[in-house]
Formats: sequence, C-alpha cells, structure tokens
Amino acid sequence: QVPLVESGGGLVQAGGSLRLSCGASGHTFSGFAMGWFRQAPGKEREFVAAIRWSDGSTYYADSSVKGRFTISRDTATNTLYLQMNSLKPEDTAVYYCAARFGNPAYGPNAYDHWGQGTQLTVSS
Repeated sequence: QVPLVESGGGLVQAGGSLRLSCGASGHTFSGFAMGWFRQAPGKEREFVAAIRWSDGSTYYADSSVKGRFTISRDTATNTLYLQMNSLKPEDTAVYYCAARFGNPAYGPNAYDHWGQGTQLTVSS
C-alpha cells in the first residue's frame, strides 16, 4: 500500500487560486501514474487530471477543469501537485490523490492507492 497524503485544501473565494499537494513518505512514484479526483456531496467521484510519472504526460477531464487546473510533479521530492486557478463554487469538493502502477487512467476503479482527501470550498 502506498500511503498517499494530500494537503493544501481550504476555503477560497470564487476566482481565486489554490495548489494541492500529494506525497507518500518514503515512497517513490517511478513507474506509476498519479491522478487527482474529486467528490462533491451526493455525487460520484470524478476524474480531474492524471500524469504519467516517468515522462510528465498529462491528461485532463473535460472543459470543466481544462485550462484552469494544472497537474504537475516534482520528481526530486516525489510530490504531486494540482494548481487550481479561476476557481468556481462548483469546484467545491473533497479532492483525492490516487496512484496506480502503469499508465494513467480516467476511471477511479483503475487506481489502487488513495489518499484521505482534502476539502476545497469555493465561496461565491
């Protein structure tokens, strides 16, 4: 099991920015794909973005986040990031970091390792 830990959530006003981080103490992500998912109250967990750790290739959900959110990684510190700009109230959700060995995937069931989640609340 990879002990993923997210941080960086909080309360932000609409139009603001926030950056989420995810890491796993003592663990590297070589050979892994990392993803960010979110789950709003009463809704299913949905894909936000993913990255192939080896070459930094990125994948995003549809136009709801593309152009506003950026996934990246720091291979030196083994940290995953999600930079979120132009935040909207509908971005309010618990954001989860996830990992799977192999290529990125869009479905949450493809990921084997999950963090505990971090709450983002965007006020209007």
